[in-house]
Amino acid sequence: MKGLKLLVAFLGGTAIGAAAGILFAPEKGEHTRHRIVDALHRKGIHLSRKEMENLVDEIAHEAKNENKK
Repeated sequence: MKGLKLLVAFLGGTAIGAAAGILFAPEKGEHTRHRIVDALHRKGIHLSRKEMENLVDEIAHEAKNENKK
């Protein structure tokens, strides 16, 4: 069970890191969000498009706040 939690934490961190990297790329924000949503769907994370867009927005907000510290 501990190994499974570690794997989930690693995959979650990887997804957040990838999303943050994409968010800071020089592309239009809407296009970037759609790319992230599509990537998460391919990874088996099945939320509605709106829920995923909200998640991406939340991650972007947290990443920007971390950069201010």
